[in-house]
Amino acid sequence: MPSPEERLKELGIELPKPPKPLAAYVPAVRAGDLVFISGQAPMRDGKPVYTGRVGADLTLEEGYEAARLVMINALAVLKEEIGSLDNVERIVKVLGWVNSAPDFTQQPQVINGASELLEQVFGERGRHARSAVSAHTLPFNIAVEIEMIVQVK
Repeated sequence: MPSPEERLKELGIELPKPPKPLAAYVPAVRAGDLVFISGQAPMRDGKPVYTGRVGADLTLEEGYEAARLVMINALAVLKEEIGSLDNVERIVKVLGWVNSAPDFTQQPQVINGASELLEQVFGERGRHARSAVSAHTLPFNIAVEIEMIVQVK
């Protein structure tokens, strides 16, 4: 399998400049061989791209795309922290929150937008433990927020 950096190119994904924190926190913390990525949002050029509640304002498909964009931003943060995505040993854990309409129950399918991207980029090393939960609202009315834990070489 090609390296993660090569896979990104094959998928036509160019990682953006890592988003700046929106409050009093750092984007990533490294503790030994683990990197903890703070909650990321579906931002592009400093602005939220997907806002509103999935299942009311946004479709399941739009939620999926929001989660994919969030993961692209998280990978940008990770790359800045470790230098190259080729240094990833494995994705350990992903936690995704979905700004959900009251009767929306497909949070796992939304967060698949992030999980499936990780598997495309990292192969078996991208398979991870995960939680996908509903939120009655998220900061700045974003549709999805995701944090993750990554083991690095």
